[in-house]
Amino acid sequence: MSAQRLTVLGGGPGGYAAAFLAADLGLSVTLIDDAPNPGGVCLYRGCIPSKALLHVAKVIGDAREAEAWGVRFGEPQIDPDAVRAWKESVVRRLTGGLGSLARQRKVTLVQGRGRFASSREIAVSTAGGEQRVAFDHAIIATGSRPAAVPALRLDSDRVLDSTSALELPDVPGRLLVVGGGYIGLELGSAYAALGSAVTVVEMTGGLLPGVDRDLVGVLERRLRGTLAAVHTGTRVDAVEETGGGLAVTLSGAASGTERYDRMLVSVGRVPNTGDLGLERTGAAVGADGFIEHDDQQRTGDPAIFAVGDVAGQPMLAHKASHEGRVAAEAAAGRRVAFEPQAIPAVVFTDPEIAWCGLTETEAKAHGRDVQVGRFPWAASGRAATLGRSEGLTKLLVDPGTERVLGCGIAGPGAGELIAQAVLAIEMGAVATDVRLTIHPHPTLSETLMEASEVLFGTATHIFRPR
Repeated sequence: MSAQRLTVLGGGPGGYAAAFLAADLGLSVTLIDDAPNPGGVCLYRGCIPSKALLHVAKVIGDAREAEAWGVRFGEPQIDPDAVRAWKESVVRRLTGGLGSLARQRKVTLVQGRGRFASSREIAVSTAGGEQRVAFDHAIIATGSRPAAVPALRLDSDRVLDSTSALELPDVPGRLLVVGGGYIGLELGSAYAALGSAVTVVEMTGGLLPGVDRDLVGVLERRLRGTLAAVHTGTRVDAVEETGGGLAVTLSGAASGTERYDRMLVSVGRVPNTGDLGLERTGAAVGADGFIEHDDQQRTGDPAIFAVGDVAGQPMLAHKASHEGRVAAEAAAGRRVAFEPQAIPAVVFTDPEIAWCGLTETEAKAHGRDVQVGRFPWAASGRAATLGRSEGLTKLLVDPGTERVLGCGIAGPGAGELIAQAVLAIEMGAVATDVRLTIHPHPTLSETLMEASEVLFGTATHIFRPR
């Protein structure tokens, strides 16, 4: 009996994770993507190149801050070509590694654009013509693309989106970032460190809409010192290319017309669910633009699954990978379901913001009673040695059971620290479990232990009676 045939449409973190696991489980796997190697938007044009630039920015920031510690460096000399080459070398190494892993697993890679011809076949437009790929099961993992704002469309290379901004065409003297979400703040921070005077405008009343305000406050206070300006409650009404720049008209809390060398539009992402031939299958796209599916990621067509950005919020690479693995196991006939208790989110600015599980914003919106233990990093010895005492760690617990429901962290390394809280939530830990777990000293990880101690009024390094 021949192996079940699985075809994965899209080679990002959801697609290649699904393809690799399916091959490990004995399925015959074909992976279709328009790039020569797996990686998707995350690796080629998103998570990885942006973090490479952010690391460069962090080194520059650390060097500047070292003057307060008695260490002085000269003003950094930025070579955009060398920075770009470093970023691209990281991408090449990682995508090449994934291509090697695919070949080791005997995954068939087909480079081209795929569309469903039926519920059992995909037509792929390749450089050599159309190729037909038959399957027993298929996984849609086509990802997302930057959202466009019709009012800001301008046929000019001075207007960037998150993809073109990562190509680092130059370091503009003045850069306007439209959108105060995580993409805009990450890229804006990177360009600011490289030397751009960056202005951020956000239409809503605060940066990072939906994120707890006490966490955002830690970041915003720092950004207002490192960026040229931050304007919330402000919108862009018009943009016009002028001689050597862009004339941008703002209204709201900040108003008037300003000149910028470039403008980065980062107002979110939309799923790539169009032009896939889904009308020739039983899969359906919901009113929210995402492909409808069950807890096994199976669509209305029993042979087809959907994972990652096309399958719903949050649009995060690690969520896509886990969904992809669930879909692969389901296609292999295993009893599985995607039912995480917590999906971590990280904003890789400086300082970082990370959270998982229930947030205070969500608890208030749903009228849910929670206890919150907040530990300010001003009381952390490790934070003091880093010169970064502005951070905050907080735990949310159920008042009746003490079960850990959520966690939020703002400060350097928050993205690394949050995994401890994710594990606590997934394991059903209570605050006492965290409190009695011995953490190494002096570390930032201690702040989770001390946040749990705050709940009991027994925190060693701050006095907060219960």
